[in-house]
Amino acid sequence: MEDVQWDLRPEGRAWQGPEAMARYQLSPEKIEMIGGKLFWSEEERLTMLALLLENVGVDLAVRIGDPEVWRAAVARLSET
Repeated sequence: MEDVQWDLRPEGRAWQGPEAMARYQLSPEKIEMIGGKLFWSEEERLTMLALLLENVGVDLAVRIGDPEVWRAAVARLSET
């Protein structure tokens, strides 16, 4: 993924001023599905996820799915 400094917060936020267009230009050109996955590459998927996390916020994101899956993922961070 490009060297972007993501600004993930508990609550989502709208981009303002020059940041808005800069973020928009990071998004993949179009949404497509290849082999059952959205977008062409892992880099495009991660970029789109980060863009959405900035807009939605992590507090809402972690409510998607099983909380134990999130806890286990965070616990694995200390293993690397």
